[in-house]
Amino acid sequence: MSGEQTFKYIVRIAGVDIKGDLKLPHGLAMIKGIGYNTAIAVIRSLGLDPDMKVGYLSEEQIKRLDEILRDITKLGLPSWLYNRRKDYETGKDMHVVGNELIYYARRDIEREIKIGSWRGLRHKLGYKVRGQRTRTTGRLGMTIGVTKKKRAGK
Repeated sequence: MSGEQTFKYIVRIAGVDIKGDLKLPHGLAMIKGIGYNTAIAVIRSLGLDPDMKVGYLSEEQIKRLDEILRDITKLGLPSWLYNRRKDYETGKDMHVVGNELIYYARRDIEREIKIGSWRGLRHKLGYKVRGQRTRTTGRLGMTIGVTKKKRAGK
C-alpha cells in the first residue's frame, strides 16, 4: 500500500476543516483571509498541482501548507498580495488568516472610533461606512413602504 494514496474526506489546514473533494485552490479559499488568487499563488510557489483534490494531500504536504499559510511572507510573494500591508503599529507587510484577521480588523475599528475619524464616527453610530447611500437602505427595524393618512371625507 505504499504506492497508493489514501483519500481523506476532511483535512484540517490552518485551523479550518476543509472537504477533501474540493480542488486545492477552492479548498484553501475556505480559510478566512485566503482568497482564490492567494491560494493559487501559494500552490504554485509550493509546486503543487492546482487540479489536485484536497483529500489526496499527504501528511507532509498538509503540514507544509499549514506552516506556510500561517506566515505567507516566507514565500517571498509580492507585497500587494498580502491583506495587511504596512501594519499601523509595526509598519511591516503581513498576511493574517483566521481569528487573527478578525482580531486585527476589530482593533482597527476601535482605533478609528477612539481617534474620532469620520469612519470611526460612522462605525460608532452604526451607519454605512464606505459611502453607500442611506436614504432608503440600512434602516433598523421593520419599515415597509409608506403609509397614507386617512382622508377627512370618509
